[in-house]
Amino acid sequence: QVQLVESGGGLVQPGGSLRLSCAASGFTLNGYAIGWFRQAPGKEREGVSCISSSGSSTYYVDSVKGRFTVSRDNAKNTVNLQMNSLKLDDTAVYYCAVGLRCSSTVLRGQSYWGQGTQVTVSL
Repeated sequence: QVQLVESGGGLVQPGGSLRLSCAASGFTLNGYAIGWFRQAPGKEREGVSCISSSGSSTYYVDSVKGRFTVSRDNAKNTVNLQMNSLKLDDTAVYYCAVGLRCSSTVLRGQSYWGQGTQVTVSL
């Protein structure tokens, strides 16, 4: 069964950190670009980050540059999103998706999506 599962979300205070993981089962992430997206209540879904299939290229939306880092762990068949210096505006459900390539933070040729993980930044 092909599946993408996000994990690592939770409740954190402003300035804190979380590490999200996107794990694949039933297929390998090797050879695919991976995008991270988020959707806050009442807002449209936003592309947060994208990492190329090789991992050599990474892209971030301006609001998270310098705070978020995306990386691949091919041995574990996962992609991680390290989120530091979290802000109240980072509160959202975070999703990962598989695609063919990144055009900046736009993931082209999207196929599989995870179910999302909630990130809440609150005092």
